[in-house]
Amino acid sequence: MSDALNKEFKVLGPVAFATMLLVAILLLGSAWGTVAIVLMLAAVILSALGFAGWAGIKFYGESAAAFFVLMAVAVAHSVHIIEAVLSAMRQGMDRNQATARALKLNVWPVFLTSLTTAIGFLSLNFSDMPPFRIMGNIVAFGAMCAFVYSVTLLPAFLSIVPIRGRAGRVGKIGIFDHLGRFVVSRHMTLLWSSGVLIVVMVAGISRIELQENWLELLDESYEFRRSTDFISENFTGLETLEYSLDSGREGGVTDVNYLNSVDSFAEWFREQPEVAHVFAISDVIKRLNKNLNADDPDQYSIPDNSDLAAQYLLLYEFSLPMGRDLNNLINIGRSETRMTVVLSSLTTKEKIELDDRAQSWLRENAPGLESRASGVAIVGAHSIQRNIEKMLIGTVTAMAVVSLLLVFVFRSVRLGLISLIPNFVPAAMAIGLWGYLVGDVGVAASVVTAIAFGIIVDDTIHFMTKYMGARKDGQSPAESVQSAFSSVGKALLATSAVFALGLLVFGASGMTNNQDLGLLVGITVIFALLADLLFLPPLLMILDGIKKEDRGNSLAGGKDN
Repeated sequence: MSDALNKEFKVLGPVAFATMLLVAILLLGSAWGTVAIVLMLAAVILSALGFAGWAGIKFYGESAAAFFVLMAVAVAHSVHIIEAVLSAMRQGMDRNQATARALKLNVWPVFLTSLTTAIGFLSLNFSDMPPFRIMGNIVAFGAMCAFVYSVTLLPAFLSIVPIRGRAGRVGKIGIFDHLGRFVVSRHMTLLWSSGVLIVVMVAGISRIELQENWLELLDESYEFRRSTDFISENFTGLETLEYSLDSGREGGVTDVNYLNSVDSFAEWFREQPEVAHVFAISDVIKRLNKNLNADDPDQYSIPDNSDLAAQYLLLYEFSLPMGRDLNNLINIGRSETRMTVVLSSLTTKEKIELDDRAQSWLRENAPGLESRASGVAIVGAHSIQRNIEKMLIGTVTAMAVVSLLLVFVFRSVRLGLISLIPNFVPAAMAIGLWGYLVGDVGVAASVVTAIAFGIIVDDTIHFMTKYMGARKDGQSPAESVQSAFSSVGKALLATSAVFALGLLVFGASGMTNNQDLGLLVGITVIFALLADLLFLPPLLMILDGIKKEDRGNSLAGGKDN
């Protein structure tokens, strides 16, 4: 896995970086703006690495994803500020005036997006898996560094380089002005159609199976995967469930009643389609009984006498080579024996279900032997399920904290809660779409909501701050939506394209977790852009308009009275 991670990031890392940079260049159309983005990337990534070094953080291969997220965050902040500078220069301002205006307009939303990104990624500390916790802490620190550099280093650089804004044609109406007018004129149709689409997409979550098979984490381009598949198909499996079966007393492992119960349990396992091989102490005793009775096949059974079984076991121990014993099969007090169940290639869910069926059989047929399975296979299966539960708690906690923060920032419970809808609906839609198209998802699903929330909240906050600014200037909800489209629409498209295309590169990964995470988060970012442009504005117009209408009716009623 370590070799695979190194290979993945050496190949896909530069491709993701180049993709983000290329998208930014094409959408900004400024060479010096591109240089400024590279400067920001270097500053943020080096600061995050320095933080990890001073903090003594131990790196895992999966933690390297933090730096690709930070690339996207740094590019997003840079694009918002650089686009604002270019826009001001197109309106006739000089370089310093344009930079000052861009900073004034963006310092607050950039701070909020950095803070909410940090909160979203800090929720990864609820994970039981150290790589995800490390990734969350590095991104949280790097996001705040990105804010500091966005309001210090970036404006200082832009004010001294000969950056130029392309002169726009007088009276020309831009694409996002047209889009804003379309959304305003069709807001009811968009709201209802978006609502229906959201319900249909989210319903796909019911088709999701949360399961993972570590033997299939690499695709068939890796020799390891081809080898494990060959072994699973032609020999016994590579994973085991281990059971410690207690006889209830010292020396009880040779009691024939105990041995018969163990043998019945082993035979039940052999009948299960998921099992490749079973080995238990009863197999040794049955083979010895057959060998010492002229290899009569009918004598392949547990003897009727416990003393005879004890003599068989003693004989077997004496026959072992020098230095060998039965300590790997029987405990020192000879009260418990180990039974090994070799599995076929199973998912985490299938392993847990198999062990649950085994417990049910023991409760009904041999309650004295009841014992949960142990071993790496079952521990890994339960750890993934537990990680999903913990990450759900972490995501809900992050959502609550950000909700309170946005309510405080917007000075409105209504607008604060409205702003959360386009932040969480896209992740649910992406997972629902995955349920329709794929169905199975592993540990990536447990962190995708936290990661996606930490990223997509940026665009919502930028749109909401521009909308609120227009409302404070006395504009109606429809006019405020139009103003937000004109001022921030292009930057939203640029940052979402950078996020989505950079992450979708990992869809070409040969590692299932990287592939699922890249595709899920990339799809989520695309859905988030559509939600911010086509669902949030109609929602604001309706709910904010209702509030204004209620106030008007209240005032009119007061005058009538």
